[in-house]
Amino acid sequence: MLINKITLLGHKDHGKSTLLGSLLMATKSVTEQRIEEAKKASKQLHRQFEPGYILDSFAEERENEMTIDTTRAQIKYKDAAFEFIDVPGHEELIKNMISGASYANFAVLLISAKSDEGIRDQTKRHLFLAKLLGIQKVIIAVNKMDTIDYDKKEFSRISKELSAFLGKIGFSESGIYFVPMSAYANENLVKKSGKMGWYKGGSLLETMYSFAKNPGLKSDNKLRVVLQGRMESESGEKIVGKVISGTLKSGIKVNVVPGAAYTVKELFVKGKKSNSARRGENIAITLNKKLSGEVRGRVLCGSGDAIKASDSLNALVFFTTKSIKRPRIRFNGLEVNADMTIENSVSVVTGEIKSERKITELGAANVRLKLGDKIPSESFDETPELGRFVLYDGNDFAGIGTVK
Repeated sequence: MLINKITLLGHKDHGKSTLLGSLLMATKSVTEQRIEEAKKASKQLHRQFEPGYILDSFAEERENEMTIDTTRAQIKYKDAAFEFIDVPGHEELIKNMISGASYANFAVLLISAKSDEGIRDQTKRHLFLAKLLGIQKVIIAVNKMDTIDYDKKEFSRISKELSAFLGKIGFSESGIYFVPMSAYANENLVKKSGKMGWYKGGSLLETMYSFAKNPGLKSDNKLRVVLQGRMESESGEKIVGKVISGTLKSGIKVNVVPGAAYTVKELFVKGKKSNSARRGENIAITLNKKLSGEVRGRVLCGSGDAIKASDSLNALVFFTTKSIKRPRIRFNGLEVNADMTIENSVSVVTGEIKSERKITELGAANVRLKLGDKIPSESFDETPELGRFVLYDGNDFAGIGTVK
């Protein structure tokens, strides 16, 4: 059964952990013992039972009501499985959010309909990051509808404002869906709620199931294999890597970038000889001649559609620091020094381009990178795995970027 990885985004107090806890209980995906432990923790803190305590592993999280690290939970619904990645929503832990979100197939953004909460700058920043990380489909779960008496007008207002922003930052209309709900009251989570007769769509879990069954992602026919290193075996040296696009077949002619033309003599998947390997599979191959030099970070392509290796990139970068003195990027296992020029800034809360050329912490900019070595890459829109990198200032994490 294929596991659909979903990242939960949103502000720290808008109910992500509560949603996960409620879903775990509603789908019977958590033991009674774990539920009793959460109830006991609620009593010790002199609070009403909080489903989110099922997720929070640390006493500090329960006391401060914030998720410290990335938490994972898995549920099954019909013939699909979902692994939820609950990532921190507060700005201090944005790095954890980036690492958690980058593994997701699609996102659920939780936003509170409560009158004193609603859409925040961080709400839009998380959506901006989701797009930057390659997430193409997002469900906007408008939570705490019980606090506004399930008001249709407020749900419509939130939906209209976020729809406009999502369109500005590049999400297609077909990849966005809005669901009104209450995680705490268990309304519209698994079953359709009777308290929102004006809402004609499915419950949150039904909508997620629909997304999983109809991913609507573009096809990837071009062969792309990211090489990761060498492996010695009794029969000689093998090159190992991962297929990120297309299908690799034994016996075909290929190009290694940077490098030359080769023929795939043998192909192994999971240690067994195979005639082909598809996207997502880790492989080992033998070539018709020795591949010299460093292997890690090079890309194997079809003979007729090889990509180029370049020492110059145009990119969109999200920064987690106020300044960068020694830019360096990490790209598919390669680490390369870089000179960076800011072309213009991009607002992460409006999507608008600004003329100012400066680095803003938790902000974004279009940049030009001059690299210390040539690396194989493609635009992020064409092949996300070959168009995304991590930015460092020396050895310190400084942001993420996508190739334009």
